[in-house]
Amino acid sequence: MQLIRVLFLLALSGLAACATKEVLETKNATPPPRINFSGYWRISTDSPADRDRINAAIGRAAGGDVIPLPPERSRNQPPPTRANSRRSGDGLVRVFLESGQNLKVTQTADGIFISYDRSVVREFRFGENRTVSVGEIVAQRVSGWVGERYVAETLDRNGMKLTEQFYLSPDRQTLHRHISLRKVDQSEVTLQQTFSWDGSLSANEGEEPVRDPAGD
Repeated sequence: MQLIRVLFLLALSGLAACATKEVLETKNATPPPRINFSGYWRISTDSPADRDRINAAIGRAAGGDVIPLPPERSRNQPPPTRANSRRSGDGLVRVFLESGQNLKVTQTADGIFISYDRSVVREFRFGENRTVSVGEIVAQRVSGWVGERYVAETLDRNGMKLTEQFYLSPDRQTLHRHISLRKVDQSEVTLQQTFSWDGSLSANEGEEPVRDPAGD
């Protein structure tokens, strides 16, 4: 009888844990009229202190295995490899925070592709709600439109949540990227990056031209 009672209590505890588990909500898959992030962008504001602050927060979160934001570097310096950028920990958390001095953004009818310093390309699908994995690391990813902002959320199984918001200035010559990291203890750290339109950055030979976001 005692064993049955213990098993019943364990089952109730499991149900309670499942009931409180956070689930990300799917976002709008339809882009707002005349909002297009496509273009070449050069970083204009980025604080090394902010990068250090968010990297430290990631490193403390569940003993996380992370890819930190890269330090500032000149255009002539090669970007760091993913192997060299990875900081190991004891946990299974891995948060991807790609960044770079120069961005190439391509917006299609179905999604957004972001190339960081022509070395790493990230893809966001409009209205996606899917599982993303790297090796044994598994997380839920949703992304889509919230008003005129494109919002991507990634939630790992330990409850750490990464939120990225991309949005244009009213004149469409500045691309803002707001990063928010909520740690497993529910505390939060944020980072703001600003990229200016740069028509001087030319595409590689054979690439499709990327439009000026201020154009029609």
